[in-house]
Parts: sequence; structure tokens; C-alpha cells
Amino acid sequence: MPALSLVALVSLVSTVFSRQLDAHPPQQQHHRHWAPICSGNPTNRIRGCDRYGCGAFGADRHGGKDKHVGVDVICRDGATVYAPFSGQLSGPIRFFHNGNAIDDGVQIRGSGYCVKLICIHPIRYHGQIRRGQQLGTMLPMQKVFPGIISHIHVENCDHSDPTPLLTPDVPPLPQQDRRWATVCAGNPTNEIRGCDKYGCGYYGAPRRNGKGKHRAVDVICADGATVYAPFSGQLSGPVKFFHNGNAIDDGVQISGSGFCVKLLCIHPIRYSGAISKGEVLGKMLPMQRVFPGITSHIHVENCDHSDPTSNLERGKGQ
Repeated sequence: MPALSLVALVSLVSTVFSRQLDAHPPQQQHHRHWAPICSGNPTNRIRGCDRYGCGAFGADRHGGKDKHVGVDVICRDGATVYAPFSGQLSGPIRFFHNGNAIDDGVQIRGSGYCVKLICIHPIRYHGQIRRGQQLGTMLPMQKVFPGIISHIHVENCDHSDPTPLLTPDVPPLPQQDRRWATVCAGNPTNEIRGCDKYGCGYYGAPRRNGKGKHRAVDVICADGATVYAPFSGQLSGPVKFFHNGNAIDDGVQISGSGFCVKLLCIHPIRYSGAISKGEVLGKMLPMQRVFPGITSHIHVENCDHSDPTSNLERGKGQ
């Protein structure tokens, strides 16, 4: 074969191979879906609806005049943000163009993708980044939109729907860990209230001088302590237990992950929308004002009145 023809053949093969790589980049071959974007949200769960709107692709914007061309991935303020795929950074990206507390973001291009991540502060705006590498920090969305479900705005550069790519490669199996997360700061094992002058906190304890039974569990929690979601789900409320407007007559219900529970004697950050397991739910109310000397606690009641004790048990020292 003449030398010139050989060079032409090698060039042709190289061009075809290059086009195949462009169509099926190595990263895309190995990872059909993006990595988790926010710590605390391993499945890239998308924001539902709240008073500010909905987080799904195509949701109404500006009173129905426009559509949402991104997806809102749930992320609590201050959480660590990770790169969904490997690529080249560029930015900053200004979404609001008004310099508010969340007007920052960055673009990643590579691995066959191009995406803008908004409402985050990246570690840097330029250079290479690897899939799963720390990208930055979630900005304080609650300062700008109080009560919203805090989230990262994820927008494909071509305005296509990124939702299928956000689904994890291997969805977590429900049976992997059915135990609930810590409910109250300062009580990592969800220790249950014992007995005091007001009664006992375990499931089935006598109530109303023995005429009734406690159909819930009292998880010890200091007045004013931070309260966390025991599992991921949808919030609803408010839930009033005493119906007299006292200082602890507040609470919320969470439904999801195969559970439904009411957490009472707390003040939630919000009464509706989605919440992730371990995410801040609210604050313990001042129980000592109403029942001086009681062991302050969160009343944890399954919606079907079954015993939640086994779900609360996390083991000593865990």
C-alpha cells in the first residue's frame, strides 16, 4: 500500500474513532446518571411545591407565562455541593443579577454534558473538576425566600430536561436502614422519656388514671433544641394536640419512606413541602412553661397509632 494511502486510512480511522468518542464519551459510558449533587440528598430528590412554586422541569413561572427550564434539587442551606460529572468549570453564573445572597453559580461542561448549577458558591470558577469532587457550598436561600424548600437550580445549557440524569445509578434499597434518624439534638440514640410526676413516656403507658393508654412515644428533647426529620417525606400541618393554644400546642406530620408520623410539641420551620431524612425540621417548644419539672420531650405518634419504638432504636453510642 502506498505511503500516502496508508496515511489517509489512518486519518479516516482516527476521525471515525474521534466521532464515536464525541457521541459516547467515556464518562457517559461508565455513568448513565449523575452523581449526588448535595450532601444529605443522595438520590438528588427534586423539590416539590411550596408557596413560591414547584421545582419540577416545566413547572409554571411568572403566573403561568413561562415554564421552569431547570430542576430544583433539594439542598439545605450551607450543605456541601458536589460535581455531578467530570468537566471544565466556567463562571460565575448570575441568575438574579441583583447581588442578593444566592446570586452565584457555576457551569460545568464535559463528559457529554453541559449544566449550570445556581444558588451555590463554588470553590473556584475555572479549571477541571472530577465527578463527585467537592464543588462548593449551598448559599443561604432562606434569607432571600423564607420558608421555601432550599434547593440548587440545575439547568442544562440547552434547556433540555435534566431529570432522567439526576436519578441515581443504584437507588438505595429501603431495607438497607429502616431505622429513623436522630430526632432531637443532644439525644443521638432517641432515648425515650422514663417516668416523672406527670407519667411515663413509653408506648402503652397508662393515661387518664389508667383509663387510657399512651399510643405514642416521648423522645427526650431539651426545650429549644433543634429537631430533625426522622425520615424523608412530605410535610403537612399544623398538628394541634392540646387545642388550647398553650406554648407547646404545635407540631407537624411527615408521610413518606413507608412511614407516617406526627411530631408534637415542636415548632416546624414549615408545615408543607418535602423534607429529607436528617434535615432540620424545627425547634423544641418550651415544655417547662406548661409542665414544670417534666422530662421535656417530643411526642412521636404513628398515624396508625402503632408502636414507633423499634424505628426509633438506634443503639447505644450510635
